[in-house]
Amino acid sequence: MILVTGGAGFIGANFVLDWLAQVDEPVVNLDKLTYAGNRENLASLAGDARHIFVQGDIGDAALTEHLLAEHRPRAVINFAAESHVDRSIHGPGEFIHTNVVGTFRLLEAVRGYWSTLPDAEKQAFRFLHVSTDEVYGSLAPTDPAFAETNRYEPNSPYSASKAASDHLVRAWHHTYGLPVLTTNCSNNYGPYHFPEKLIPLMIVNALAGKPLPVYGDGMQIRDWLYVKDHCSAIRRVLEAGRLGETYNVGGWNEKPNIEIVRTVCALLDELRPRADGQPYASQISYVTDRPGHDRRYAIDARKLEAELGWRPAETFETGIRKTVRWYLDNPDWVAHVQSGAYRAWVSQQYADRAA
Repeated sequence: MILVTGGAGFIGANFVLDWLAQVDEPVVNLDKLTYAGNRENLASLAGDARHIFVQGDIGDAALTEHLLAEHRPRAVINFAAESHVDRSIHGPGEFIHTNVVGTFRLLEAVRGYWSTLPDAEKQAFRFLHVSTDEVYGSLAPTDPAFAETNRYEPNSPYSASKAASDHLVRAWHHTYGLPVLTTNCSNNYGPYHFPEKLIPLMIVNALAGKPLPVYGDGMQIRDWLYVKDHCSAIRRVLEAGRLGETYNVGGWNEKPNIEIVRTVCALLDELRPRADGQPYASQISYVTDRPGHDRRYAIDARKLEAELGWRPAETFETGIRKTVRWYLDNPDWVAHVQSGAYRAWVSQQYADRAA
């Protein structure tokens, strides 16, 4: 049995689905079901006895302690986090509550449980914390990619809260001996991605005939990682990672945002052409950049490859095609996540920005 937190969100849900497709080991899935947590992501597991879903907050120590005592997992994989930079700028409090206080309370609950295990189970137990490359700050155009030894220089409330959570995990290992692993990933994309992030937002807006808002000059560079590759990396780190170590997970795909948008437009031109015959790229609209927008992220994932033999299976070209096709094939999922609250957020974030 493993316990997954945040397992109804984008990356967490993909991990749970992939885990149960690969092995029969059951999963207890704890998710608060905020706006980005979606039970529909897990619809294919309805009636599957290997999946136990519990709605709750990692900050609820009593609940977490109860789940650990009842189900006795051999590992905890922590995906639970507030993760959108724009939302953290507008409301940092929730990010501190979940990413910092929530991680602290989860660590304390896990430490209490782990300390009671028999020696063999104690030695085998793992706490894997899933984090982000944004904790490292921003790179200049000619800087080498982020390695695990880079110092932390977070620039947004989101990345600062994740950096704090990483430090807590490290401290609980060095102070208490808790057997932890940390992964820092680059920008994920793929199925079930909530359409506030770049790629799904472009797909959804394009199909709806709406503007495709691009921040600033669109030349912000990110490393793009297909979510199922990320899931396979986490499984590998959980299986064989060295205790207390951090592993960077990247897709070896550095691309500027505007190139991502134009690639999505070209795929939609091919797979779902506009009725008027015009290219989707005609909908691109440059808007005022967001405050403190990091210019470049890049991940050096050589440690993960050298130590554990992991490399991504997808190129960006294969992964983005699968992603666009998934959104075209799942219009009901897209429609259901676009609630009134989501529409209000998009209006707040983009509609009032000067072109």
